[in-house]
Amino acid sequence: MKNYVEVTAVFDLEGRIIPREIKFGDERFAVDRVMDIRPAASLKSGGAGIRYKCSIMGRLSYLFLEDTKWFLELAE
Repeated sequence: MKNYVEVTAVFDLEGRIIPREIKFGDERFAVDRVMDIRPAASLKSGGAGIRYKCSIMGRLSYLFLEDTKWFLELAE
């Protein structure tokens, strides 16, 4: 099951989309750091898109941009 989230993002000077904050339910969480950006498939939730390997509140997470929707996977 995909956990769709709202994302606040910016475009950097090279045109890449960089997520800055996610909204999950009624809570907002800052994206501490983006460590990697690449096309990838989601093995847990299914689907594919641009995968952002992120630190969110100090926890490793994978944020996917699939077409125009964002979903979140927590890494184990």
